[in-house]
Amino acid sequence: MVNVTGTSPSSLLPDIPVPSASYGSWFPSHKGMIILGILTGYIASSIFFLKFPTLIHRKKKQAFKCTHISHRGGAGENLENTMTAFRHARSQGTEMLELDVHLSLDGEVVVAHDGVLTRTAGHAGRIAETNFADLPEMLESLSVCFGNVNTARASNADRRMPLLREVFAEFPTLPINVDLKENSDVLVRKTSELIKEFRREHLTVWGNARDAVAQKCRRENPNIPMFFSIRRALVTLLLFWTGLLPFLPIKEEFFEICMPSIFLNTSTSFAVAKRSTRLTIWIFDKLMMRKTLIDHLKKRGIQVYIWVLNDEADFTRAFELGATGVMTDFPTLLSNYLKERPLYLLPNHL
Repeated sequence: MVNVTGTSPSSLLPDIPVPSASYGSWFPSHKGMIILGILTGYIASSIFFLKFPTLIHRKKKQAFKCTHISHRGGAGENLENTMTAFRHARSQGTEMLELDVHLSLDGEVVVAHDGVLTRTAGHAGRIAETNFADLPEMLESLSVCFGNVNTARASNADRRMPLLREVFAEFPTLPINVDLKENSDVLVRKTSELIKEFRREHLTVWGNARDAVAQKCRRENPNIPMFFSIRRALVTLLLFWTGLLPFLPIKEEFFEICMPSIFLNTSTSFAVAKRSTRLTIWIFDKLMMRKTLIDHLKKRGIQVYIWVLNDEADFTRAFELGATGVMTDFPTLLSNYLKERPLYLLPNHL
């Protein structure tokens, strides 16, 4: 057939791109497929074991579970860390006392939050430099570090810093959370000896925010349950967000963390004002306050306590996130809140 136009029939066809390389270049490489498969498997297995951690980890078991924890014995209703505060908190149905300890010059384990006596007693000295018998009484009113109420006043004449021995003796069956405020081998040893003397290794939680102190506690007596140091809490958070947490063992038994958003509440005296700091706190709050993380820890037998919460909105948020317990300066407020919301009481909320 003759083409009268003089053009080739093939020139009338549209241009169709033809791959210059092999067809394999049109598809993911073999190596890429392997990486994709590994990544998919890792994500799937991480999600699975996040939901079912007891398939690879033995669930921790404790002698108690607490919903109501009184911070410093209830520092918003009585002078903090006094026997009066502890008794009042117990009368309000608290399930755990949280307190702090220091070592006096003569080697006594003293219940007090501050090592320096300025805020609590109006003196410039330190507990570590003073014999127990010479420690001054606390002031008649003290600032409440995390409360909407700025000060708490003494309800009676009790303004004395007690010994840890006294607290253990008066509350033999009540769980107590002991925060060791000094990086001291002697304090760690003597606290452990007191815990053993009163046969309450199963009813005591101890540790400190500093990892060095926490490690000393673990070495001194691994039979006493521990709460996470700041470093260990941050490591746990990192492992959670990278998907590694379900596969790794956890030594501690109590995950006690701050709710960062309390520092954003402008109605409180301790609210953070600087914009950049508020942004950082907001980010940390979004990263830390995760129900999936809390549920995973609880499934592994780790109790989750959130502190220091002093209003009902924060109580609700903590319990809705799944927290085992709330630590508060106002034990009466939390008791009344829980009476009206029995759903949050253990064991229903486990």
